Amino acid sequence: MTSVLMEIQNLNAWYDRKNLVLENFSIQLMNHEAVGLIGLNGAGKTTFLKVLSGLLPTFRCAEIRFCGQPVAMRDRDFKLNRYTVFAEDASFSYFTFWEYLSYVFSAYGKELPDVSELVEGFHFEAYGNRLLRELSTGNRKKAFLITAFALKAPLLFLDEPVNGLDFESTEYLYTQIGNYKEYGTVLFSSHILESITRTSDRILVLENGQIRQILENRTGEAAEIREALGYGYDR
Repeated sequence: MTSVLMEIQNLNAWYDRKNLVLENFSIQLMNHEAVGLIGLNGAGKTTFLKVLSGLLPTFRCAEIRFCGQPVAMRDRDFKLNRYTVFAEDASFSYFTFWEYLSYVFSAYGKELPDVSELVEGFHFEAYGNRLLRELSTGNRKKAFLITAFALKAPLLFLDEPVNGLDFESTEYLYTQIGNYKEYGTVLFSSHILESITRTSDRILVLENGQIRQILENRTGEAAEIREALGYGYDR
């Protein structure tokens, strides 16, 4: 039986206290699964990932548990069990990729691994010594994705990971998401139906800050997801 890795009960989150972005939001993430998070613009996908990443302090919830134990989003020990790749990220702009990779592994207290396979898979060989600020959106995304997949944190959060990637890198990303389940759990948001249907074990459909529907065990065909959302979604 698959065990629960993380559980959140009755989460409310906001930017303006009078307008909740997430309301009574509850979720369980199981060990070694890939969960797709979809919803129309404004549904709360990125807000939820910001809460999970400890970047949005304006939230309240009844309980957060990780590996069966109560945690706070900003607990140091919990931080070391998660890594997030955001859709757009201008941080560490004066680091090269290699400097950033070394910094992350030092911060997580891990030995720097051989990432040559990931670098080749994402076709990133020519960019490792360039400043992150000098990279295109797609190549900057690759730098963070390589770091994420190399780190192998128990929880990996990806916000629109396909955005900015070329076709070959997108295909490689799908493979890496599938392989990652050997090490941990992936929760990712996407506007691209293919990325959801090809990689997710479960699909969470968000609407108005709540989970409207859960599609289990790769049942989320494109037509079914469009129906769940109420109208069209990107191909």
